[in-house]
Amino acid sequence: MTARRFRKLLIANRGEIACRIASTARAMGYRTVAVFSDADTDAMHTRAADEAVRMGPSPPRESYLDIARIIDAAKKTGADAIHPGYGFLAENADFAEACEATGIVFVGPPASVIRAMGDKAAAKAIAEAAGLPCVPGYRGEDQADTRFAAEAAAIGFPLLVKAVAGGGGRGIRAVHAAAELPDALAAARREAKAAFGDDRLMLEKLIERPRHLEVQIFGDDHGNIVHLFERDCSTQRRRQKVIEEAPSPVLTPAHRERLTGYAVALAQAAGYRNAGTVEFIADADLNFYFLEMNTRLQVEHPVTEMVVGVDLVDWQLRVAAGEPLPLRQDEIAMRGHAIEARLCAEDPYDGFRPQTGTVVHFAPQESGGVRFDSGVETGSEVSPWYDSMVAKAIAGGRDRAEAARRLASALEDAPLLGLATNREFLIALLHSEAFDRAEIATTTLDDWAQTVAHDAASPFARPRPSPTDWALAAALSAERGGAGEWFWSGSAFDFALDLTCGGETKRLTYTRARSGPLAVAVGSERIEIALIENAPPRIVFEANGVRRRATAVWQGATLHLAVDGAAFAFTEPDHAHADDAADGARIAAAVAGLLIKVLAEPGQAVAAGDTLAIIEAMKMETRVTALAAGRIAAVHASAGAQVASGALLFEIETEDAPADVR
Repeated sequence: MTARRFRKLLIANRGEIACRIASTARAMGYRTVAVFSDADTDAMHTRAADEAVRMGPSPPRESYLDIARIIDAAKKTGADAIHPGYGFLAENADFAEACEATGIVFVGPPASVIRAMGDKAAAKAIAEAAGLPCVPGYRGEDQADTRFAAEAAAIGFPLLVKAVAGGGGRGIRAVHAAAELPDALAAARREAKAAFGDDRLMLEKLIERPRHLEVQIFGDDHGNIVHLFERDCSTQRRRQKVIEEAPSPVLTPAHRERLTGYAVALAQAAGYRNAGTVEFIADADLNFYFLEMNTRLQVEHPVTEMVVGVDLVDWQLRVAAGEPLPLRQDEIAMRGHAIEARLCAEDPYDGFRPQTGTVVHFAPQESGGVRFDSGVETGSEVSPWYDSMVAKAIAGGRDRAEAARRLASALEDAPLLGLATNREFLIALLHSEAFDRAEIATTTLDDWAQTVAHDAASPFARPRPSPTDWALAAALSAERGGAGEWFWSGSAFDFALDLTCGGETKRLTYTRARSGPLAVAVGSERIEIALIENAPPRIVFEANGVRRRATAVWQGATLHLAVDGAAFAFTEPDHAHADDAADGARIAAAVAGLLIKVLAEPGQAVAAGDTLAIIEAMKMETRVTALAAGRIAAVHASAGAQVASGALLFEIETEDAPADVR
């Protein structure tokens, strides 16, 4: 095989994966080119490369998904290779073909393999021919709703409606009864079209409470195919991976040999080259069923790198250049355990609602077997245009317990301040008994969200500031000269102020005596507190005789404070609008995003809970619902509009409201 030499690599992606690819490429001596949209003009990945080229406006279809613009950027900069990362065009056969037709090296499998394995129906046919067990389902060309209804009845419920193209949990809906099927088909088609440009669907029998297992495979041009063992990605919510690990804590050596054997057989049948992942689901008895093949690098590839001791991007670039695989199968071994957690800009205590805004502080530290792959830093803007994942934390250890301990500690020490994230949720999950016992199936978190969300011991229980947190916030506000009031109480100066956090407001009194310790009264509790070091973001304080550390950043009048793995935003309440209680008359957008559907019109009667509109943000659909019964008085946005968080969308004449609510 003739070597395909290249010297400059264009990275057709953004965020943490673009930064991660640039790092390895630079270490290997390659020059790099970044591409960026208007939303990412000053993004971390844009500055991580040697050169950068603007692709266009913020919507992905006008920038990161525009094949012609990316090829043109490669020509303009002299890039003779393109790495697609994951997501966007990573599994787009047309993109791989466009690279090949232009003489650009595509860092991935051939277009023919991407096309065959990217079509879930075709991939299952190849898998069955190679001897892999598959879940019963319907994968036909007839896409009529009536055909789906007939096939669903034959398969039996529950089942899954799945997009034929793409992956990453997009375009999937669970259906438990025939009456749910029409809405599931419509929603899956809409999501698949938006994510992959292909709205074809398939049906698959739902295996209840399964584990999600996958095998990392690699092939080269010289006929070599190896596996790099498995990953367990069972900790998911809404079919989106949350925590991944290697090796799987439930497989025996015999299970592992069978699973990896299936993966290699499929790779051989497909004539695979470069990095790929073969995904399976397993039932309670560890019977394996082929799920799909991802013809790209996975988000969770770092856990494999950590336990096998290789750089998979390095391997990708070597194979793309025509080199043989660096190791034979008998030279690949696992050591220890690794766990990855996806840090996302979302609120897990509010249905994982996407979050946008400015990162006012993020400074993760890598040490002691801990690695962070990040796409944001202090000052970064998190927009509604792209996936909610902003960083990944990965920790390794001699065993699973040590890896989990290190990962939880690393997350506790790396607060991302300025907007809500799932960091505290991840920490609680890593400390949970179910995770410790490796008892989490792909449906467990969704079950918990419905059944134990209000249990104080549940990872879904929203953290609340402790009295010490309130006291520290009061002390920092007083020392900064907040809007409270100093007064002389006869023996000491007191600073009285109101602070609000998480919808709760407290009256706090910070006392500075002529002698003795400082103190803050939090309700009936008195906390002695001293600021040893007050140099935001680094805070060292002493509370009731115990010295501790915190991270604090001021954003205008808002104090972002992180203590002991939890982060809170304290603000002084706006008394001028304190009586403006939400009465359901004005419905605003809870997230910034694209208004893809408006389902209500002026004069329409609505009930509390009715869906009025659907907003797409960070590849997720968020429903805008009526808060009270009434009649639509005004509609302030139309489908296709980009709306800001907090933008007024509807006015409702509620049953208790006057006729003119404006």
